[in-house]
This record gives sequence, structure tokens and C-alpha cells, in this order.
Amino acid sequence: MISLDRILESHKKISPYINHTPLVTSDLLSQNRTVKLKLESLQKTGSFKLRGATNKLLSLTNDEKQKGVIAVSTGNHGKGVAFASSKLGIKSTIYMSKMVPQYRKEAIEALGANVEIYGSNSDEADMYAREISNKNNIPFIHPFDDEDVIAGQGTVGIEMLNDFPEVDTVIIPTSGGGLIGGIALALKLQKPDIKVIAVSMERGPSMYESLKHGKPVDVEELETLADCLGGSIGLENKYTFDIAQKTIDDFILVSEEKIAEGIRLNFHEHRLVTEGAAATSVIVAKDNLSKHLGKNIICLICGGNIDTELFSKLIL
Repeated sequence: MISLDRILESHKKISPYINHTPLVTSDLLSQNRTVKLKLESLQKTGSFKLRGATNKLLSLTNDEKQKGVIAVSTGNHGKGVAFASSKLGIKSTIYMSKMVPQYRKEAIEALGANVEIYGSNSDEADMYAREISNKNNIPFIHPFDDEDVIAGQGTVGIEMLNDFPEVDTVIIPTSGGGLIGGIALALKLQKPDIKVIAVSMERGPSMYESLKHGKPVDVEELETLADCLGGSIGLENKYTFDIAQKTIDDFILVSEEKIAEGIRLNFHEHRLVTEGAAATSVIVAKDNLSKHLGKNIICLICGGNIDTELFSKLIL
């Protein structure tokens, strides 16, 4: 397990490069309780992914930095790696599958990274990128299953507890497990009774299916409004599956209709532009979908990188 000291040290390391994002109260959701929103949608790249990417890049040796880095992404991890690489003077190449929307590719290129499109899904892009990494001995920046990345994402949990010591429940959008794993460790190593609720979409929830089967399993990657939560946790998963098994108290799946409702709710009630993944946590709180909901709740708003045209259609 990653230690609390390691997460605290990661927070110190990355603080000059990231935003300490706001924690705001939702009046709508705070009925006979307090519900706060942790706005990682206001992170510098519009997503929490900058934290883990920055922490990993800072951990590289000078020789590794000279070689540049490779990453695979559906969007937010790529933006995080591209942004952090540009700040640290490191060359980056981001591999994406054909499923990734064009606007996400363009956003990553705008940050100075080279983008390569390969494969029909994330798993195919991942396999190819690893081959290039191994062949050319170029560091591979994993989107979630890496100790430095997990510790970096865990810094969200450090800020949550510092800013809201009374918190008893956190609701975290979940994909590969780096985010929820890091946050759960940061919180439970300080306050063991905190309940950690995972939430994902019904269409292809890899971590949910893996936990249900008791081992990492592949799932079909399907189109979803919460596309940032897509992809497999990896059959050779080293860290996040084990952490998830030990720390997640409940796992909720939400429908596409509910994700769309969450996007509208965040905009009309909270005045927030959020991607589909970030809409899932508020739905759990709004509809009281978990028996573990306490009186002092934080919903993680994990990102705000949504296509403008799609957003416009959904909020009408």
C-alpha cells in the first residue's frame, strides 16, 4: 500500500504546478445534510489527471526525461501528460484510439504533444504504445496503475480532508482506479471510518465487473456519455484493483439518461460545465443511491472537458 507520507510528499512536489481546487456547497443537494463539490473541473487542464501525471514526470530521472515520454489516453490523461511535459521541458507522445473524439485530440496537440491515432479501442492503442515504449526504451506514463500516479491523484483526498475535516462520505467517479484508490488511501489512512463510494456508468464499467468477479477482467468498451470512464483496468493490473478491493465501501452504476441529467443539473443548479464522468457523483447524492451516504458528503467533480456541441444539446 502507498503510505500517507508518500501522498503528502507528492502534494508538496506538485503544488507549484496545479490548482488547489475549490470545495463548494451544493444548496440543492444539502437537504438535512451538507454536500460539497470538489471542483477538479477547474484544474488547469480541466481534470484531476494533471496531478498524477505531474507527480510521475517529476519522479523521472534526468536520463528518462531526456528520452521523452509516451502515454495512452481517452483525453484527460493525455492533456495532463502534455501540459506537465511542456512545463518540465519533456517531449511527449500521446496514443489515442479511433473512439476518442476529435476535439480531445486537438486539445492535446494544442498543449504541445505529438498525438498518434491507433486501434479501434483503448486496449489496442495501449498495446501498441507499450510496444513502442519497450522497443525504444521510452518511459511509459500509465494513466492509473502506477504508484506515483496513484499518489498524485491521492492529493485530491489531502485537500478534501484539510478543507472539510467533518467529511464522512466521498463519492468518486471510477474507471481504472487510480483516482479512487489514491483518494481512498489519503482519507482512510487519516480517518478510517470515511465511506468511499465508487460510481461508474452502466455501459462497460471495468472496475465494477472486476471487483464482482474477484479479479481483473476485460469488458467491451462501449460508447457512453461518461467516455472518460471507459477502458479496461488491465488483466495485469498491479495496484489499483487491490486498493479498490480494500477501500471501496459501495459501487453504484448509473444509466446514460441519469448521466445526461447530472450534466444538466450541474449546469442549471451549480453553474458548472462538466463532462459525463463528473455528472455521475451528483446523481448518487441526488437520488440517494447508496446506503452509506452520511451527513457530510463530498462529490468529486472530476473534469469539465466536454464537447461544446454535445453539451449544448444536452442542457436544452
